[in-house]
Amino acid sequence: MFKSFFDPLPRVVAHRGDSAHFPENTLEAFISACRMGVDVIETDVHLSKDGTLVIWHDDTLDRNTNGTGMIEDHTLEELKSYDAGYTFTTDGGKTFPFRGKGVRLCTLDEALKACPAQRFNVDLKTKGEPIVDAFITVVEQNQAKKRVVGASFHFSNLKLLRKKEPRIQTSITGIEVRLYLVLQKARLLPKVLNRKRQIIFQVPPSQGPITVITPSFVKAMHKRNAIIQVWTINDRAEMERLFGMGVDSVMTDKPALAMEVAKELGL
Repeated sequence: MFKSFFDPLPRVVAHRGDSAHFPENTLEAFISACRMGVDVIETDVHLSKDGTLVIWHDDTLDRNTNGTGMIEDHTLEELKSYDAGYTFTTDGGKTFPFRGKGVRLCTLDEALKACPAQRFNVDLKTKGEPIVDAFITVVEQNQAKKRVVGASFHFSNLKLLRKKEPRIQTSITGIEVRLYLVLQKARLLPKVLNRKRQIIFQVPPSQGPITVITPSFVKAMHKRNAIIQVWTINDRAEMERLFGMGVDSVMTDKPALAMEVAKELGL
């Protein structure tokens, strides 16, 4: 299927699936993104009360369902009872086309099985060893090590994942990004960033007053075999600018637009 997650090199990462046309982080959004032909689906997982990896971005149910409360305070059965299409609208709340249509939260296992030829970038939202162990188990059960990248804003999660299963690729988290930025600005980058694994940047174009993505940054990191993925880009001109600068992938809520731009640029 894939020689590795980055072979062939992904250009377009669908942020939470085809979230422009379907409720985000649902099987419906993922299947649409697959049919569209995106390179990667970006998604998020929490650990349910009974230890299942459930796909959802927010800590709570409130924004996107007819339920309330923390994801981690509910069992899988309870989570499956809520309407995951309840608040989805494309016209400012005039209509809710998926309300009452049977759209439900799904598990990572269900997503990997529903999209067996698709690469996934999975953000581990819950902090701690249980979610890392559950993630490794699901990836192994689906023989998906070559099509999944683990990500997390929790540095401890990534350290543990790398230690327990080094064959699963991970991105780097904020503290690591800042270190490499400082070294790059000071012209102190080593010739090899890491001898054990490829470095995967998943970063915004800028963070506060700091510009992250610059021509010199892209050149320096590519020289050291790093991968640069930029989020979350929904504007055509910004996609063109970033691709023109040489970034490897854009994460976007508008994957159809990003695919069109990438094609126009010969990528």
